[in-house]
Amino acid sequence: MKIDFVSDVACPWCAVGLNSLERALGNLGEAVDVELYFRPFELNPQMGPEGEDAAEHLSRKYGLMPEQLARNRAVIRQRGAEVGFEFGDRTRVWNTFDAHRLLHWAGLEGRQRDLKHALLRAYHGRGENPGAQDVLVKAASEAGLDADRARDVLESGRYADEVRAEERHWQQLGIHSVPSVIVNDRHLIQGGQPPEVFEQALRQLAGLSA
Repeated sequence: MKIDFVSDVACPWCAVGLNSLERALGNLGEAVDVELYFRPFELNPQMGPEGEDAAEHLSRKYGLMPEQLARNRAVIRQRGAEVGFEFGDRTRVWNTFDAHRLLHWAGLEGRQRDLKHALLRAYHGRGENPGAQDVLVKAASEAGLDADRARDVLESGRYADEVRAEERHWQQLGIHSVPSVIVNDRHLIQGGQPPEVFEQALRQLAGLSA
């Protein structure tokens, strides 16, 4: 079974969704042979390197009032805790294009999943800037990648064209929100679903009994 996990490092529901999906896959065990790929999506592709205050950004983008933002944060924290992800304070929103370039390289090195988790922890757990080179290099090291090679990828601008092409591909297929989980290039599961929802869907697609 091929699973494409389309997401952005800046998306809190992507952190929830990934941990939830992995719990579902753990429950399936060896019943399903899964190839999991992480695909790029940018929630804020025009964001400058200086970033923006998170509350101001979300209020302007989604029209949310402070009390609504507080309720949403509480829900996300709870949902994260339920699947083993601890959210910290995220006071700013940042550009994530370089993070996606690094993730592309990590996929070639067989460490994409590890880097994805390291980046989610850095931003959503510790509030670090996922567009800053030092944060990205540190995450690469945590993921078992060579720090010097990671720095070279970032400074060279490598894989920019590949990431842009992938982003266009998923947008042209109609993906406009994340996380989006595409199974076998045909079946879409949208959003940070609970583990049981992912598990039920995957069992059904794999032809397994409940």
